[in-house]
Formats: sequence, structure tokens, C-alpha cells
Amino acid sequence: MNSSHEKEKKLNQALEKLNSINPQKLNFKETITNLDQQKNQLEIEKNTLEMKYEELQEEHKKLKLKIDDLNNKKETEAKKEMEFSDKIDELNQETDSLLKEIDKWQM
Repeated sequence: MNSSHEKEKKLNQALEKLNSINPQKLNFKETITNLDQQKNQLEIEKNTLEMKYEELQEEHKKLKLKIDDLNNKKETEAKKEMEFSDKIDELNQETDSLLKEIDKWQM
């Protein structure tokens, strides 16, 4: 895949060729044909890059949805862990209370 810099270089070369056209030395038909071929090649490369860009955008959307889903699951798990920890604390307090009551009754 060509970079923007390389494409810009190709375009500048094409412009230089256009500017250097001397009707007495060059065959216009050949020059026009060459420029048309270069233009077609650049259009093909542009279309290919646009298609790849669209594919990347779609992939980005899918990955973003997956990340959002994972974040939601992580939040849900964190809430469950917090609830579980709270329940354990409650059970520990109840156990402590029951042990104190047992100690009272044993005295």
C-alpha cells in the first residue's frame, strides 16, 4: 500500500511532466495516454484505500461494542462481588452475635 507521501510524489511527477510538455519534442497522444494510465492507477489505489478504511471503521465499531459489553460485565461482576462481601460481613456479624449469646448462656 502506498503512503500519502508516495502518492503526493507521483502527483508532483505527473505535474512536472505536464509542465515540461514541449509540443515540438513530445508526442501529445503518448503523453496523454501515460497520464491517463497514471490517473487510473491512482483512482484504483484510492478506491482500494477507501474500501480498507470502511472495513477498518466497521471493525472499530465491532470492537467498541465488545469493549462496552465487557465493561458492562465487569461492572456487574463488581456489584455482585460487593453484594457478596456485604452478605459475608452480615453473616460474620450475626455469627459474632450468636457466639456472644452462647457465651452468655454458658456462664
